[in-house]
Amino acid sequence: MSRSKMADVARAAGVSKMTVSRALREGSVIAPATRQRILAVVERLGYAPEEAARNLSSRRSGFVAALVPSLNNPQFAETVRALTETVEGSGLQVLIGHTNYEAAREERLVGEFLRRRPEALVVTVDGHSAATRRMLAAADVPVVEMWDWPTRPVRHVVGFSNKDAARDLTRHLIERGYRRIAFVGETESDGTRGAKRRDGYAAAIRRSGLGPPRIHNHAPPPISMLQGRDALREVLRQWPDVDAVMCVSDPCAFGVLTQAQAQGIDVPGRLAVAGFGDFEVSRCCLPALTTVVVDAAEIGRRAGLLVASLRGRGNEGAVRKQELIRIPVRVEPRGSTGG
Repeated sequence: MSRSKMADVARAAGVSKMTVSRALREGSVIAPATRQRILAVVERLGYAPEEAARNLSSRRSGFVAALVPSLNNPQFAETVRALTETVEGSGLQVLIGHTNYEAAREERLVGEFLRRRPEALVVTVDGHSAATRRMLAAADVPVVEMWDWPTRPVRHVVGFSNKDAARDLTRHLIERGYRRIAFVGETESDGTRGAKRRDGYAAAIRRSGLGPPRIHNHAPPPISMLQGRDALREVLRQWPDVDAVMCVSDPCAFGVLTQAQAQGIDVPGRLAVAGFGDFEVSRCCLPALTTVVVDAAEIGRRAGLLVASLRGRGNEGAVRKQELIRIPVRVEPRGSTGG
């Protein structure tokens, strides 16, 4: 898809290019109605103006923009570390954007990054808004989505299916003999990786004929350890006979585990607990948590190699040739589900 230009915006809005430029500058004097009309066209066309060297398409900025939902999540920290170390070999630096799991924030950051013309944009799949998808699709730099396997990729992908991984984890619990399995997930999660994990759980439960899925959406992402503790109280209140709790993440599962121990509930004898992500805490707690192992560093490394490769092919090849790189993940049985 070709990138929208200022002339396209001006023509669609019925104004001059100078008026479009003024509408996009903070503090410029322009009629509010005109500004709103122009901004609506900008969003519809996915236009992202460059702040420097607009007419020098061959100029290199020297940086890759990477958007992650959290800065204190060790998994995303590992991904960014590996991405940074990999692209540095190509003379690039990484500029990080923190979306805080908010689609509106991601939308704003994507627009701001594209105005500075990065050499590539690496984004974590977590429920892109329609406007974000338009901007990413219209960008004339490589766009790499990571940490999931989207059904409608914007362009390039380095990741795995969160839905399939959660389905496999649920099947593990069923194979271990658990039948009344509850899922602790997130609110405000339409289109996110957490929602796909919930969908994978629900699909496995329905396929196994175990009745309607027991889903407790507890808090907005990311669910903390303390929120995991509170979630178990709610789950037991709603389903007193539950014999296993599968969580959207390892921190949530750790909170569930500690609350179970505080209430004198035997894990895994009375209640099995499983998480997702293979955080360090899942390996250090007693019993250790059954989880889905994700190689976060490999995601960053492969994304970095892809960016370097696409950059070397030139702009046209980078935009048009789609690369889909699947990262293997696996269920890791541990003590919290009986090994």
